[in-house]
Amino acid sequence: MARQSTGGGSGPICPGCGGTQTRPVAEARGKGGLRNDLLTRLAPGPQKAGDGCLHFLEGMVLTGIGVALAYAGTEQDKPLYLAGGVALALVCFLGTLAVVRGDRRERAAETAGAERAARVWDPAFYCHGCECVFCPGGVPWQGALTPEQFKKFVWTEAGYADQLTGPAKEASL
Repeated sequence: MARQSTGGGSGPICPGCGGTQTRPVAEARGKGGLRNDLLTRLAPGPQKAGDGCLHFLEGMVLTGIGVALAYAGTEQDKPLYLAGGVALALVCFLGTLAVVRGDRRERAAETAGAERAARVWDPAFYCHGCECVFCPGGVPWQGALTPEQFKKFVWTEAGYADQLTGPAKEASL
């Protein structure tokens, strides 16, 4: 990859401001990334690892509360507690299965799209001067994008744009 650079710069020239204080997107997320929330604004994907287990545990705790309520209804001879507890346990259990299944589908989509996302995300550079993202040489895109536009572009190319939230979802390409 050829880099356009002038004598004192640390990276390629930004097409937005002409500055040379640019870094690869992966480095920009790490150094100073917390200050500008670059960790989430420049995320290469939804990063769903571990969500399914956490949601399963939460659901089982709620299901356990329903079972405990039903048990209290049988011990204290309160049919409303029994019926409410059984209903709560069933709703929580079925809801948990639906949420975990959805998490599994989202994680599978992320895994399937990781290579497509990397093709767009890896060659990108972030300019700290004008806060834009660009690709030196114009491949895979030309010009400068805001971090939100970049995130939407990467996630759309990877196939998980349906998981976008916040400003990135509203960004225009």
